[in-house]
Amino acid sequence: MGSYIPNTEAEQLQMLKEAGFESFEDMLSVIPAEVKLGRELNIPEGKSELEVSREMKKIAAKNKIYDTVFRGAGAYKHYVPAIVNTIANKEEFLTAYTPYQAEISQGILQSIFEYQTMICELTGMDVANASVYDGATAAAEACAMCQERKRHTVYVSETVNPYTLSVIKTYCFGSNVDVKVVPACKCCGRTNTEKLAEMLDSESACFVVQHPNYYGILEDIETIEKTVHEAGAKLVMSCNPVTLGTLKTPAEYGADVAVGDGQPFGLGLAFGGPYLGYMATTSKMMRKIPGRIVGETVDTQGERGFVLTLQAREQHIRREKASSNICSNQALCALTASVYLAAVGPDGLKEVADQCVAKAHYLASKLTEAGLSLKYDKPFFNEFVTECKCADAVIDACAKEGILAGLKLSDTEILWCATELNTACEIEKVAAIVKEVC
Repeated sequence: MGSYIPNTEAEQLQMLKEAGFESFEDMLSVIPAEVKLGRELNIPEGKSELEVSREMKKIAAKNKIYDTVFRGAGAYKHYVPAIVNTIANKEEFLTAYTPYQAEISQGILQSIFEYQTMICELTGMDVANASVYDGATAAAEACAMCQERKRHTVYVSETVNPYTLSVIKTYCFGSNVDVKVVPACKCCGRTNTEKLAEMLDSESACFVVQHPNYYGILEDIETIEKTVHEAGAKLVMSCNPVTLGTLKTPAEYGADVAVGDGQPFGLGLAFGGPYLGYMATTSKMMRKIPGRIVGETVDTQGERGFVLTLQAREQHIRREKASSNICSNQALCALTASVYLAAVGPDGLKEVADQCVAKAHYLASKLTEAGLSLKYDKPFFNEFVTECKCADAVIDACAKEGILAGLKLSDTEILWCATELNTACEIEKVAAIVKEVC
C-alpha cells in the first residue's frame, strides 16, 4: 500500500527518523526473517477483464438455481415488482450510507424516516429504528433492550428459528446473560405456556416468541402475553412482516418490542443476504432502542426537513450506559423495503398475505392426499411440517425435477412453505412427485 500513501519519500524518511529508525527495514528488524513475506508471491499472473468474467461465470455455474421453491424457514421467495429495483439501484441511493453529517444527508434521512413510519404502521408500535443487520440480530438486540439491573435472564421459546436462538445465545454470552429455552409442546408445535409460567421468575427480563413460529404455526399470543407481563417481564415478538398484512399487530397483542426480518419486502433470496432486521417498540422503551431514530421538522425558512432525533449512546460519550454496540444500519435494504411497501400498498400487502395462506393450505391438502401427514394439527400461515418415512427420497426426487422441496428437519420431517409465486400447477406437480415416491 506504500504507493497509495500520499506522503513523499522524504516525508516518510523524516517520520521514520522521528520514530528512531533509519529505514523501513530498520523499523521491521524485530520481526523474524522466517515469518516475513518475500517479495515474490506464489500467485498466478493477472487476467484480463474478459478472462476474469469467464472465470466468474464458471464458478457461478456451480450454483443450483431452482425456478420452483417450496422452502422458507426464514428466507422467502416473493414477487418483487420491477419498480423496486429500478428505484433502489439509482446511483444516489446505492452510494448513500449512514447519515453521520445529518444536515447534508436529507435524502437518506427522508428514506429512513419513511421506512420507520411504515414499520410503525405495520407493527402498531410507537417508534422504529433505522434497521439492524437481520431478523436474528434484531431479536438479540431486543433482548439487550429489555435487561434491567434486577432483571437479566432471557427466555426464548424453543419454537423460534434456531438461527435466531443461536444469535441470541451469542449476544448474551458476551454480556454474561443467562438464556433459558422454554420447551415446545411436542403434540402441537407451540410454546408450552404452562412451562413458561413455571420458569419465569423475578429475574426474568423478557420472553422471545416467534409468530408464526418456525414450524409455521400461530402461537397462543394472548396467553403468552398475559403470562409474561404478570411475571413483570417484557414480551418480544418476532414476526414475518408479510403476516402483518392480515394478522393482528404486535401492538394489538400487547408486545413490548416487535422484531423480524424484512427480507420478504422486496429483497431476493440472494444466497442468504444482505437482509435487514426491523425493530419497533413502545414510547416507554424508546430510549433503549439501539441505532437511531429520524424525525421530521422544519428549517429556519419553515421548509420540511429531517433530523436525527435520537441516537443510541454507543456512538457518543456515555458508552458505559449503552445496551448495544451496533452503530450501522441496512440503509439500502431498508430503502428497498420502503419502495416495495409503497409499490404494493396496504391492499397489495394483504393480497400477498392472503395468497400465501391460501396456497400453503392448498399445498398441505395436496401433499396429504399424496401420502404425507401433517405433524401438527394447529392453524398455520404459509409454512407447515409434514411427516413421512422417506424425507430424503422426497427432497431428492423434487430436486431432479427442478423443484426445491421443503427443508428437512429430521429423517421423517419436512418443513414446507408456499408464497404467492407458487402456482396451482407447481403444487400439483410436487404432489404427484411425492405420491410416486411414497
